Amino acid sequence: MITLIGIGPGGQDSLTAEARTAIAQADLLMGAARMLDDLPPHTGQAISAYRPEEILTILDSQRPLSPCVLYSGDPGFWSGGEALIRRLEEKGMDYRVLPGLSSVQLLAARLGRSWKDWALASAHGQDGALLTHLKQGRPVFLLTGGAEGPRQLCRALAEAGLPRLRVTVGENLSYPEERITAGTAAELAQGDFSPLNVVLVDPAPICPPRVPGIPDEDFLRGQVPMTKQEVRAVILSKLAVGPEDTCWDIGAGTGSVSVELALQGKGVWSVEYDEAACALIRSNREKFCAWNLHLVPGRAPEALDGLPAPDKVFIGGSEGRLRPILREAAARTPALRVCVSAITLETVQEALEEMEALGLDPEVVQISVSRTRKAGEKHLLLAQNPVFLITGGRP
Repeated sequence: MITLIGIGPGGQDSLTAEARTAIAQADLLMGAARMLDDLPPHTGQAISAYRPEEILTILDSQRPLSPCVLYSGDPGFWSGGEALIRRLEEKGMDYRVLPGLSSVQLLAARLGRSWKDWALASAHGQDGALLTHLKQGRPVFLLTGGAEGPRQLCRALAEAGLPRLRVTVGENLSYPEERITAGTAAELAQGDFSPLNVVLVDPAPICPPRVPGIPDEDFLRGQVPMTKQEVRAVILSKLAVGPEDTCWDIGAGTGSVSVELALQGKGVWSVEYDEAACALIRSNREKFCAWNLHLVPGRAPEALDGLPAPDKVFIGGSEGRLRPILREAAARTPALRVCVSAITLETVQEALEEMEALGLDPEVVQISVSRTRKAGEKHLLLAQNPVFLITGGRP
């Protein structure tokens, strides 16, 4: 029987009685070096190892009777224990899990707050995790780590339009040098922190949820062209945007489509080169609390370099670069879905040809919208410019 033990933040004082007993009876102890440094008395051999394959190799070669694998915090909370459990189950090996104190419990206790309504996430390897969770209007707790982690998160908050949002950083929790620091995102973006840290972000402002198709007059638009309400609703329908989708909006204009994508999806990267349009995108992001909208000033396809791979792509403006933009998007994601907006037949033809070449199986929809205008006691229908939507994707 292999025992996975959560040792809490570290040190003997945070071990449960059950964990102490398991460690005392173990003939082999494995974990990162920091996990092995301060354990209660034991007779088992201690080996620094934490990668699943490495642990399995040691288990296979040594054949211990009562091995223990140590994890900081709790093995069920963003822990390497999850990956090891999968491998143990694949091999049909028996195991048990002994939970430990997690950093979220410790920080909540230090602050005297309940954590039942917190959104819990890890900032490791997850693009925009914090900004995505902020859409829920709940406090967000993040496992960060590394001295740069809190600074990077606070800079991201400031760049997203939330420089005044309150942030709390817990460093070295349970250790003698423990420190808790609170301030605005702008303030803590300049701070210095210990590598062992976690972050709590207070709730961000949110807007009431609604279906796609926000009224045109709700957006700030200036003199920048904007995709109209009815067309936006069809775009989101054709793209079938889901809550876990990463989106690109290329040629974002006022950001009206970007805002709608952000409110429906995991996050959207809005590419726009015009400075006036970029200012409007920032203003509309703040107005609609679309904190997971990332503005990317520049021209596609060059500006797409370094962006996370998209699930869904909308191209509202390409500046004559439609083909290379489509190629770049298709190269980044096997199961891509893309929608191109066009007002000329030449653009329709170009989009069709390139999507066919890329195996995106395109379809074309032409949308003609008319709106009423009151003329005395009568109502007249005024036609809007017709728009073509060329949508395609791979299964």
